Amino acid sequence: MSHAQQIKSIVRSIEPVGEYFHIVFDAPTVAEHVEPGHFVAVAVGGVGSGMLLRRAFSIHNATPGDSIEVIVAAHGQGTQWLTETHVGQEVDIIAPLGKPFLLPTRPVGCVLVAGGYGAAPMGLLARELKARGCEIEVILGAATQGKLFGVLELTRDADNVTVTTDDGSSGLRGRVTDALPDAIARIGGQAVYACGPMPMLK
Repeated sequence: MSHAQQIKSIVRSIEPVGEYFHIVFDAPTVAEHVEPGHFVAVAVGGVGSGMLLRRAFSIHNATPGDSIEVIVAAHGQGTQWLTETHVGQEVDIIAPLGKPFLLPTRPVGCVLVAGGYGAAPMGLLARELKARGCEIEVILGAATQGKLFGVLELTRDADNVTVTTDDGSSGLRGRVTDALPDAIARIGGQAVYACGPMPMLK
């Protein structure tokens, strides 16, 4: 059953996090229905804008009856507009959307793999898996240290976190896929969850 709602949400806070922005939206009627893996579609450009397409972002966190949080990289005109919004500004959003991650029904070894701000939904997922008694390995990768996200947060909930960067500026030099076989082997992983660029997912 879909609980998606279109609402006029207020930007509660917007803060830079490395090379990204952490935005909190006031969404009391939406947040209680969020599950790990859901996303939000945000109208950008304001009233009368020529930017007709919404921008989709993984939901990083949700506080029931209160708010939802996203991580945004200012890549193009639409995301640039969003990162330049201010506290108290009204933004049109639709959430929660998408199909959430399929969660195990019993404790199993789980490996979470993310590239760049693809780590955004992984904290919510890790907390849910931990509550189910799962052992959790996390692999976070990015081109450079500045493009990593969520390392400290995921260290709190996962049994082990491995960091990789293409240039070796943090953690292991290489890609997330280089570290994946060892992570699976360490916990006898039976489930792998991934979020990131399409080449990484492939």
